[in-house]
Amino acid sequence: MADSTIWWLLVGAAVAVELVTGTFYLLMISIGMAAAALAAHAGASMTVQLVTAAVLGGGSVAAWRSYKLRQPSPPQASANRDVNLDIGETVQVDAWLPNGTGSVKYRGAHWDTSLEPGAVAAPGSHTIVEVVGNRLILRKN
Repeated sequence: MADSTIWWLLVGAAVAVELVTGTFYLLMISIGMAAAALAAHAGASMTVQLVTAAVLGGGSVAAWRSYKLRQPSPPQASANRDVNLDIGETVQVDAWLPNGTGSVKYRGAHWDTSLEPGAVAAPGSHTIVEVVGNRLILRKN
């Protein structure tokens, strides 16, 4: 069997395993293996093929990892608008209890509320910044 055929089979296997596991890094490694297959088609020696696979596969993994480390981490699910559509909505607070909690009517139900850390309790319009269980964490507008 030709070297290029073996490389292409390895690429297919890596992509198949990636589809099952969802590990994006296997796609980066398969890029290196595909480059090695192209090098085999060009008549390169096995050493050149292996170096090509290692440099391109490992380099793409390192580049992707570096990119992901520079991205800001998403907020927790309780404060993420993509997960909870209540985040960012406005509610009207009529009064706060001395302990910094309150109650509002929102979406046809009564909700317990509390202020985000460091906020001053004042009646009026507030924005939902987080939902913890059945409690809305609010920020003054």
